[in-house]
Amino acid sequence: MQDLPPGIPADPETTPPVGPRVDVTPRPLPPRVPHRGVSVDLEPLHVRHAPELFLAAQGQPGDDSWAYMGYGPFAAEAAMRSHVGAMASAHDPMAWAVRPHVTGTADGWLTLMEIFPSSAHIEIGNIWFSPRMQRSRAATEAMFLLMRHAMDELGYRRLTWKCNALNMPSRRAADRLGFTYEGTLRNVLVVKGRRRDTAWFSILDEEWPARRDAIAAWLDAANWGADGRPKRSLATFRA
Repeated sequence: MQDLPPGIPADPETTPPVGPRVDVTPRPLPPRVPHRGVSVDLEPLHVRHAPELFLAAQGQPGDDSWAYMGYGPFAAEAAMRSHVGAMASAHDPMAWAVRPHVTGTADGWLTLMEIFPSSAHIEIGNIWFSPRMQRSRAATEAMFLLMRHAMDELGYRRLTWKCNALNMPSRRAADRLGFTYEGTLRNVLVVKGRRRDTAWFSILDEEWPARRDAIAAWLDAANWGADGRPKRSLATFRA
């Protein structure tokens, strides 16, 4: 029997080796519907969100939150409105505005994108959170709501995360949420006139239940103190 790549499953009944059979039923496209959480709501992105999003983007030293995005920063509300309008009209990526309960305003957006129903493969990406929302419970729950929607409700088998290979906050977020690093595509894109190497991460359907349960436990009210801080890190729930 020939040597096979480590970690790659094969059907033992086939020669030469091919992958195991899977359910070939195409998965549904993500519907443009709201998602309600404990600390945050996701609303299908609309141009009416533009004024709040523009205000949320103000006061950022060096505009760091836009450094690795393919767009932004936006110098005027009209520019933000134009971008949001175009994004809101697309079906891939499918975008949601993020409304944390603590502020009551639209403070960011995120999408499901690179949607391949026939292969049951989908990506969470195009994530922009304003500085006041970054590293918050609401930020984690916003991502979790779409991850759970894709894997549990729509039945996708593969959830991916991609980022600029130099974007260390995004890489840390992927690791924290339980994504597995798969490799880096070198010099694969040009973004804002600069070379972009892209790091790839994934969660597969057989891995998802453990990742889901860890994030849900971290978000649970029992893990949060009166000071609004978690009692345990997310990593401890995955140990």
